[in-house]
Amino acid sequence: MTGIVDWAASRARMVVAFIILSILAGTIAYISLPKEGEPDIEIPALFVTVPFPGISAEDSEKLLVKVMETELSDLDGLKEMGGTAAENFAGVALEFEFGWDKTKILADVRDAMDKAEADFPDGAEKYTINEINFSEFPIIIVNLTGDVPERTMTRYAKQLQDRLEGLEPVLEAGIAGSRDEMVEVVIDPLRLEAYNVTATELINVVQNNNLLIAAGEVRNESGTFSVKIPSSFDETRDIYALPIKTNGDRQVTLGDLAEINLTFEDLIGTARFNGETTVALQVVKRKGFNIIDMADLVRATVADEAARWPERLQASVEVGTSNDQSRIVGSMVSQLEGSVLTAIALVMIVVLATLGIRPALLVGFAIPTSFLLCFALLAVMGITISNIVMFGLILAVGMLVDGAIVVVEYADRRIDEGAGPMTAYVDAAKRMFWPVVSSTATTLCAFLPMLFWPGVPGQFMGMLPVTLIFVLSASLLVALVYLPVMGGVTGRLEQWFEKRIAQIAGGYWLWHVILFPVAIGVVMAASSFAPRLLEAVMAVFGAMDMGAILGSVIPALVTAFVLLLGVAILAGLGLAGVITGLLGLMAIFRRLSNGASWARGRLRPRATPVVKGGYRRSAFGWVIHAIAGNPVMPLVACCTVFVIVGSTLVYYMNNNNGTEFFVESEPEQAIVYVRARGNLSIEQKDDLVAQVERVVLAQRGVQTAFAFAGDGGLNNNTGGVQPPLDTIGQVQFETTPWDERPNVSEPWLFGLIERQVKDASVDGDTIIAELSAKLADIPGIKTEILGQTGGPASAKPVHLRLKSDNWEALQEATRLARAKFDETAGLELIEDTLPLPGIDWQIDVDVQRAGRFGADVATVGAMVQLVTRGIMLDTMRVPSSDEEIDIRVRLPEEYRVLSTLDTLKVRTSDGLVPLSNFITRQPTPKLAQIDRVNQQRYFDVKAGVMDGLTATRTDPVTGEITTQPLTPNERIAYLTDWLDSGVLPAGVDTEWTGDAEDQEESGAFLQQAFIGALGLMFIILLAQFNSVYNAALVLVAVVLSTTGVLIGMLVMGQTFSIIMTGTGIVALAGIVVNNNIVLIDTYQEYSRYMPKTEAITRTAEDRIRPVLLTTITTMAGLAPMMFGLSLDFVNGGYSFNSPTALWWKQLATAVVFGLGIATVLTLVFTPSMLALRVWATTYVAWLARALSALSMGRSSRAAQDWALARSARAARAPEILWEMGAAVAAPQETYMEAEEDELGFDDFARVLAERQARTEDSAQAVDKDAGEDESDGKTPGGPLRAAE
Repeated sequence: MTGIVDWAASRARMVVAFIILSILAGTIAYISLPKEGEPDIEIPALFVTVPFPGISAEDSEKLLVKVMETELSDLDGLKEMGGTAAENFAGVALEFEFGWDKTKILADVRDAMDKAEADFPDGAEKYTINEINFSEFPIIIVNLTGDVPERTMTRYAKQLQDRLEGLEPVLEAGIAGSRDEMVEVVIDPLRLEAYNVTATELINVVQNNNLLIAAGEVRNESGTFSVKIPSSFDETRDIYALPIKTNGDRQVTLGDLAEINLTFEDLIGTARFNGETTVALQVVKRKGFNIIDMADLVRATVADEAARWPERLQASVEVGTSNDQSRIVGSMVSQLEGSVLTAIALVMIVVLATLGIRPALLVGFAIPTSFLLCFALLAVMGITISNIVMFGLILAVGMLVDGAIVVVEYADRRIDEGAGPMTAYVDAAKRMFWPVVSSTATTLCAFLPMLFWPGVPGQFMGMLPVTLIFVLSASLLVALVYLPVMGGVTGRLEQWFEKRIAQIAGGYWLWHVILFPVAIGVVMAASSFAPRLLEAVMAVFGAMDMGAILGSVIPALVTAFVLLLGVAILAGLGLAGVITGLLGLMAIFRRLSNGASWARGRLRPRATPVVKGGYRRSAFGWVIHAIAGNPVMPLVACCTVFVIVGSTLVYYMNNNNGTEFFVESEPEQAIVYVRARGNLSIEQKDDLVAQVERVVLAQRGVQTAFAFAGDGGLNNNTGGVQPPLDTIGQVQFETTPWDERPNVSEPWLFGLIERQVKDASVDGDTIIAELSAKLADIPGIKTEILGQTGGPASAKPVHLRLKSDNWEALQEATRLARAKFDETAGLELIEDTLPLPGIDWQIDVDVQRAGRFGADVATVGAMVQLVTRGIMLDTMRVPSSDEEIDIRVRLPEEYRVLSTLDTLKVRTSDGLVPLSNFITRQPTPKLAQIDRVNQQRYFDVKAGVMDGLTATRTDPVTGEITTQPLTPNERIAYLTDWLDSGVLPAGVDTEWTGDAEDQEESGAFLQQAFIGALGLMFIILLAQFNSVYNAALVLVAVVLSTTGVLIGMLVMGQTFSIIMTGTGIVALAGIVVNNNIVLIDTYQEYSRYMPKTEAITRTAEDRIRPVLLTTITTMAGLAPMMFGLSLDFVNGGYSFNSPTALWWKQLATAVVFGLGIATVLTLVFTPSMLALRVWATTYVAWLARALSALSMGRSSRAAQDWALARSARAARAPEILWEMGAAVAAPQETYMEAEEDELGFDDFARVLAERQARTEDSAQAVDKDAGEDESDGKTPGGPLRAAE
């Protein structure tokens, strides 16, 4: 595999071309990729709706919902099925597993609904199937306000709607705040009685005369002709002339019975923008388009359309845009781009301060190149750029340079040893090939399981592992292929420049001076003549006659070629002149430096340098040697680490800030739900909402506000949160954008410096808190404010669901749960889904008495509909509407009261009979909606949790009192204890859903992902080290690194986020393992030819610089995000704690602190564990001796040896002084000559063995000479004197 490095180095020009193409492709991809705020999540869910005007909730459940549930319950992949039975409609929500086959499931749902539809009662309308997608929310609102007639406003709004929906990036532009048109047939009940006409007759006459009948074809010898009978209504006068009855020669038309008006449907809601009546267009983006470009296009289109209106209309109607999501996305992208550039700058500074300019530039080259390759891969995969993708780049800044730093640092050492640049970088890439591949693979293993994160959180965070996998894969290519080539090429260029500068600086000064005017003249000549030659080329082509090949085309092409050749020569001369000028300029500084060195040498001659040979241990090396070289210290070090980790864990358990599902961010948009109970009219609802609207508009920091009373409102992404059931209206407002808020100063870093921050008095949380206090003073209503902070979390994390088939027991249990919620401290915004207090009027028909008069329930129902919403006669088309409008017959407004039923008469075979003869009416409790899940009825009780509160608990066993913050998890645990006490009626099941359900699912997955990542890492490490002990050692260090995460949570005062902090821990596992791989790989190499304890010390010394570099670069890249700092490199300035920055503080904190602590563990704990293995035999020997001594007492041999060793240690060592005589010269052998690339460990071992043999031979020769001298009675060559 390492041969790819040699292959790339031998084809340097091709690799450089690939680098240029990669940069160009990545740049184009980044510019063209769509930008969006949150990821475009496709929820695997469908909602089936069946409208049924006039049906009650109970009948809707029995006749519609249960029928649909029966047919839909057998769908493949169905995860959960919910049903909603309400007045006028029925709905079923189908949730499937992620990874569904949407096309197949949609077909199955349609088949099942076709079967269910056959069992629906008459009156049910056609079902609709709606998909749920986070991207199908408006990204910009176009509002039209002004004092103009409703019909005029609606007409121009629909024209603007057609224009916007014609744009390619726009999916739809729905209208809010307008009413549909209808033809109202206001019938006089007295005339109806006088002419003896029933409602059924009206319906039949209208429907039978509003038809377009295709009568077929007439075929004869002269041809074939289609025959049709057009008899549809085109305008209201067609309805006026419609004959109802005939009496002799006289006809009774509909105009004789009624007054016919082209009007609007009844008012069921109102809409205002900043206090004025408005019509709003909600523009939805089509998937795959850039949100920023689309918003600009929408604004330009709106301005162009408004300019075409009549001048009086332009003066009366104000057209504007609000709730612009592109501004938020643009700010987010700008801030994250600034964070990426900040991370790159900090990494460059760290590398520059450590390795120098050229290595820093090479490491810096790896960052943008890897990013651009990632963008190219994202474009190929069709992935848009979102805040998740951008943060993945920030997280990857520190990781992707690890391989580059290791390669560059090793190559820097080889260059210092005298190797050439290309040789040094190729050797470095080959030597670090497998460590870099292993470290990258283990890092990818940490993120690989996150690709299978289930649920909405997994879809939301899914682009993070994808981005990191792309970036790290690109960094592997850059570190092992691109970087060696670029290092070698730039090194050769640097050497060439160095030689030329030295030649110029060492040459005659006059030639140096002449060099400048020559270079300037060449550049000026090239810049002067090259444009003229290009103009001549253009003139030649302009004068060329395309029809004369021989006479014009060929001579023109030859002339153009010669001129272009001249341009190329001039360009080359110009480039040579520029390079020459630069060389001469740099040679000036070299000449001055040489002169200064000469003068300094003349004034103060330099002393002869002292050469310090041999290995010298550093201070850090002495520390590691003190641990590794002593059999006791590894145990002490491991014990210290164990105590620190355990103490941190215990302290965190007692002093943590709680747990949350997702991070809390400052909202820039919010919704005020206005809640009231009772049978309120639309006018009463509008009056109450207007009071709230005035308070909201008067609030400082609120920029715009939409107010909706009754039905209606903007389609905002609330994360799946539904408004409370007793909502009568809502006010949707947006605050002052973050970029436009004023700045204030505050002390920072313990008051050492002052920093500029945004004014907290106008941030979203402050505005919501102040509005909540002000709105609480409005009598007769309750308000609830939902801040739109984004992310997968919901607004009310404490969400209890109660299910049962026993309706009375279910209601009783829900009331008990609601009462418990009310009395539980720390809960706010409590709501339930119990039936709202109110009355419905129930009309009972005495079927027997009605039958005596020749009447039935259908006849009575038609007459009652005349009093309420009218009888639907048919539909027709009008020029002012693109769709068919309803034709409804009803009584005049003064007759639309319940008392009319007492006087209304119905025609029967016995004549006109009052309805009061066989109907009675009575008030009944209101039951507006019935909710079902998995074919069971249920109620929900939901609440939010107040911030800043704590709870005190006493341990029932030890009596210890602990204080912990009030969090959703803590409150859920408290309420669960209450539920487990058996207070609810039998037959009622409970479950925690919403955030609690998602949190449990995500928490379990992240634990499994962490374990799975460790398993994959173990396999890779085992393949790398071929040692179970070393592989397990790395994994232990990874697990212990989580201690740093806990310390970071405590120091920064942050709450543990299941999604963000959990993701940080998984990411940390992949980062920490890199440093351990480098350490252990170097240790295994050193241990082959030196003592193992010395190898441990040398490894720690040699690898402390790359380990600290990789750690500091990663920490430096994420440190600004940890502090919430965002730098603006385009416009200048900085900001703290922006809404975008708040998202990533916890994840960044987890990685920064975890990596910092893990590095200390790597440099201390890993050498200690390696030494522990080395001293394992010593520990075994100690244990054996101890057991032997204990088993046989003082008489045992082990005990005697220990006693002898203690006596030897107690005795004073004798001192031997040896006076050197004639030394025995060791024979000098010729050293082995070989090329460096040909040497191996076997050669090194053979040389050492030969030296050892020579030493032993010399020693034997000395002993032999000494024996001969002693036998001759002679004294040795030197006196030996021993002294105590």
